[in-house]
Amino acid sequence: MAVPTTVRIRRALTALVLSTALVAGATACGSSTGRQEEFSSAAVADLAALAAAEPAADEADELAAVTPSPTTSAERQKFAKTRFVANAGLAAGATYQWIIKPYRDGKFKKGAKGRTFALIKAGLAGAFAYNRLKAAADNAKGDPLLSKAMGPLTAGIESLKGLGSKLRKGEAGDADISSFQNVIDGVKSAGKSAGAEVTDKVPSVSQLGG
Repeated sequence: MAVPTTVRIRRALTALVLSTALVAGATACGSSTGRQEEFSSAAVADLAALAAAEPAADEADELAAVTPSPTTSAERQKFAKTRFVANAGLAAGATYQWIIKPYRDGKFKKGAKGRTFALIKAGLAGAFAYNRLKAAADNAKGDPLLSKAMGPLTAGIESLKGLGSKLRKGEAGDADISSFQNVIDGVKSAGKSAGAEVTDKVPSVSQLGG
């Protein structure tokens, strides 16, 4: 099956996104501390994963769109739940790994070692999580029970739009982090009540770049 043109374009842009993030981080750090942070290979791998995350997830969406659709009602509902679990799991994993955990560890505080890099990752993770949660909400429409459970969460998911930018700029506070946590918890609860239990799935280079 041929890869859609838009996917190939996104893949080409991934390197540019990563390079821009690295330059922005180094510039910000240099202006505030007079020196640049050193990026380890593991840190660069994290950024590469996040930079690849959205186009890779969109690729899965586009390829699924050209895949023969389930024909029966039961098949369509099962397909919807499978997609929902996958997208919600990625959103939950990215949110915990690169937003909630570092925030609790004090990585976003001024003066914290590695703060600039942590904020770059959090910003990318925030945008990615919002994208995947929107996709999960759309998937839920294919199953009546799941759609009903997800209905009340629509506004909460939409409220996350733009928080990635706040995280990247170091402007996010307790309320913003709580918003991510509450929405993720709500989505997990909705999935469980509809027989589509969500587990965290942290995006990685091998998972997203392959």
